[in-house]
Amino acid sequence: MDLSYTPEEEEFRARLREWLAKALPGLPPKPDPEDWPGRRAYDLGWQRTLYDAGYADVHWDASPTTRLIFLEETEKAGAPYVGANFVGLLHAGPTIATEGTEEQRARWLTPILRGDEVWCQGFSEPDAGSDLAALRTRAWRDGDHYVVSGSKIWTSHAEVADWCELLVRTDPAAPRHRGITWLAMPMDAPGVTVRPLRTLAGSAEFAEVFLDEVRVPVANRVGAENDGWRVTMVTLSFERGTAFVGEVVACRRVLGDLARVAYRNGAWDDPELRRRLGRLNAEFRALWRLTQWNVSEAEGRGVPGVGGSVFKLRYSHARQELYDAAAAVLGPDALDLDRPWVLDRLSSLSYTIAAGTSQIQRNIVAERILGLPKGR
Repeated sequence: MDLSYTPEEEEFRARLREWLAKALPGLPPKPDPEDWPGRRAYDLGWQRTLYDAGYADVHWDASPTTRLIFLEETEKAGAPYVGANFVGLLHAGPTIATEGTEEQRARWLTPILRGDEVWCQGFSEPDAGSDLAALRTRAWRDGDHYVVSGSKIWTSHAEVADWCELLVRTDPAAPRHRGITWLAMPMDAPGVTVRPLRTLAGSAEFAEVFLDEVRVPVANRVGAENDGWRVTMVTLSFERGTAFVGEVVACRRVLGDLARVAYRNGAWDDPELRRRLGRLNAEFRALWRLTQWNVSEAEGRGVPGVGGSVFKLRYSHARQELYDAAAAVLGPDALDLDRPWVLDRLSSLSYTIAAGTSQIQRNIVAERILGLPKGR
C-alpha cells in the first residue's frame, strides 16, 4: 500500500500551513475551561473561521487523506481543537453525509460546518455498561412522531448542544441488534432534562440526559426504522477510525516535550525512563502509520474499516502509558493539578472506556479481523 502523498496533497498542506500562520494570531483568548457557554462560542467561532476560509468541508467533502493532512497540520500549528463541535463534525455529520436523505443533508450538514449548531451523542445508558445493544430507551410511533422515554449517560456537551444523535429501541420484541433506530433529537424539545456530571479531573463536560415522552419527528430518523444498529456501526467507524488523528499528533508533541523536561531536571539519567520514552516514540510512530493505512482503506470504502478498532485499542493504552511516563518525569509535581500533563493523566484513564471499551475492541478485532468464533 502506498502511504506517500501526491503533489496535490502536498500543495494543500503548504497552502493550509500558510493560512494557519496568518489566522491563528488573530484568535480571541481561550475561555475558562468551566465556562461552557463561552467555550461553545469560542469553538463555534473557530469553526466559522474555517468555513469562511473554505476549510470546513474537509471533514466530509474532501478525501480521507486530505482530512488526515488537515488534522495533522492544525494540531501541529496549535489551532483550536474541534471542542464542542466534535460530535457534529466527527460523528453525526459524517453519518448523515453517508446515510441521510438529501433533505437531511441539506438541513444539518451546513449548520454543522458553518459553526451554527452543536451536537451531542446519546448512545450510552446507565444499565447497559459497555454493551451498547442492551439499550432500553424506548420510542414508539404516534403519527408523524416518535415518542421517546428513557435516559442516557456520558453525553458530552449535552448542556450546550442543539441536537443529539440518539439511539432508541423501536421494536422491543426483535433481537437486540435489530430493533434499534437512529434519530436526530432537538435538545430543546419538551421532556429533555440535562444533568451535568463532574469528572475525576473536576470538569463537567459529560451529562446525564433524561427523556420523558419526548416527541421526535419521524423525518429525523436516519436510515430505516429498526436499522439503527447498522447506521450506528457507520457512526462508530468514524469515531474510532479518524476522530483521534489530531490526538496522535498531540501525543507525539508531548513526548518530545517530556524528553526535554527529563533532560533538564535529571530524570533523563534513569535508563529505564529513557527506554520507556523510546518505546513510546516507536509506538506513536506505528500508530501514525496505522492511521495512514486506515485512511488509505477509507479512500476506497467511503468509511473507515474495522482497522479503526485496532487503532483505538492500542492508542487508548499508549495514551495512558504516555502520561504515566509524564508522572515519572514530573516526580512529586505529578500531584500538582496546576502542572502541565497532570489533568491529562487523569483524563487519559477514560480512553479505555470512551468510544467502546478495550474489551469490546478486542472482541471486534478477534471476530471481524481474525475470524475467531464468538465466545459462549
